[in-house]
Amino acid sequence: MSQPGANQSVLASNGRGRPRLLTARGVAMITMLTAVWCALWQTISFANVAGGMVLSTLVLTTGLGTPTTGAIRVDPMVRLLWVVFVDLVTSTIDVAKEILTPTDNTDEAIIAVEIPREGRHHLLLLIIAVTLTPGTAVVDADPDTGTLYLHLLHSERSDDVVEHVQQLTALACQALPVPTATRPLQSTP
Repeated sequence: MSQPGANQSVLASNGRGRPRLLTARGVAMITMLTAVWCALWQTISFANVAGGMVLSTLVLTTGLGTPTTGAIRVDPMVRLLWVVFVDLVTSTIDVAKEILTPTDNTDEAIIAVEIPREGRHHLLLLIIAVTLTPGTAVVDADPDTGTLYLHLLHSERSDDVVEHVQQLTALACQALPVPTATRPLQSTP
């Protein structure tokens, strides 16, 4: 007879400490990461889809990124995807304006944004989503402290960017709750 919670720990790994990828959430993560890969290459081809699937599978197998077990909450996921879509459109327009204006109105800065502990399970997803935020790019991430280092085109928008990253983190945590049996985040010595 199994004990309550024992089934969850079996779902969290394949018995060798590696995450199981053939779950609804695992397939969803591979699909999303593959879509991001194709978006970065700006074309959908067999090679890009295959490469994206291999890369995302490798990343998730190593334990990086969002855990592949647990529920997917549809309403928060739709809100997260909508926010990211709006960011992508807004970012494209903002960068086009910067390129087309004759004067340089940028005041660049690099800021550190700390991700709450519960959001660190979604660090890879957040890095991708934050990079699509208008005028930002993730230049480094420290998984031990949950700190993202962001390059901003406009330093005067730093407070708005920090608030936006916190919004993305909250949506990611709501959309992809981490099961309690998932291994805790570990720090490197």
